[in-house]
Amino acid sequence: WMQRTYGLTREDTVLHKAPFGFDVSVWELFWPLTAGARLVVANPGDQRDPARLVELIRRHQVTTLNFVPSMLQAFLAHEGIEASTRLKHIICGGEAMPAETQKETLQRLQGATLQNLYGPTETTIHVTRWTCRLYPDDGGQRLVPIGRPITDTRAYVVDGELNLVPRGVAGELYLGGVSLARGYLKRPGLSAERFVADPFDAKGGRLYRTGDLVRWNTEGQIEYLGRIDHQVKIRGLRIELGEIEAQLLAQPEVREAVVVAKEGPGGARLVGYVSVHAEHAEQAIDTAMLKERLGRVLPDYMVP
Repeated sequence: WMQRTYGLTREDTVLHKAPFGFDVSVWELFWPLTAGARLVVANPGDQRDPARLVELIRRHQVTTLNFVPSMLQAFLAHEGIEASTRLKHIICGGEAMPAETQKETLQRLQGATLQNLYGPTETTIHVTRWTCRLYPDDGGQRLVPIGRPITDTRAYVVDGELNLVPRGVAGELYLGGVSLARGYLKRPGLSAERFVADPFDAKGGRLYRTGDLVRWNTEGQIEYLGRIDHQVKIRGLRIELGEIEAQLLAQPEVREAVVVAKEGPGGARLVGYVSVHAEHAEQAIDTAMLKERLGRVLPDYMVP
């Protein structure tokens, strides 16, 4: 699937830096070897040192590599990478992609594509993909999708009764297809809980319950919102904390966000905590503006 989609040639160089116990290491090693591309193997520990990674990428003129978004942000902090690297495919996964990271990467590394890939360990390695792009009309405030299912993979967004939900409505992501694990080793109870019969397959297939809260957007792409186990109830209203955190992270100045339900004299209320990107560190966050922006995309009872 990756070779059909991205097409490595003998002119490409792939950097292998993931520990062997991490599923991404499988494609880092075998994709270039099966495609006739060049493979550069980083030393243990290099994946945690942005400066050493930059030097490897420059010295070997790496074209294809994997980053978690936080490491990509550290890579972008190095000056001159636009002129000194020839990256073709930057493949990201492992955590939610901030909209600002997508925007900065595409603006600065214009010769590269940025791929946002998603896949739990139980569905090794990736199951959905999104080729990132710039949205000039919104200042980088959109959620970055995790895309659509790849080859031989099925994705369903369902409610608590396993009914398919319409576009724009949050639900749990269920996955099916050839990449599902058989289950958890020597844990039959957990396997039965997470790997369930596929109600949409008459041939008796299986689905994996991810526990991830997602929705189909208006373009038919999946957006990751958080975890379903972050649901709280305030004044009788069910609220997904991850959905609020995702909207906070979509704001250009916000680097990290956490939303909690705090008990007070008047009952539970939503409280949001944010940290800002380095370039905004000298400015105080305009909380009124932040709440006003959230109010455009969330109902009022979900604005912290």
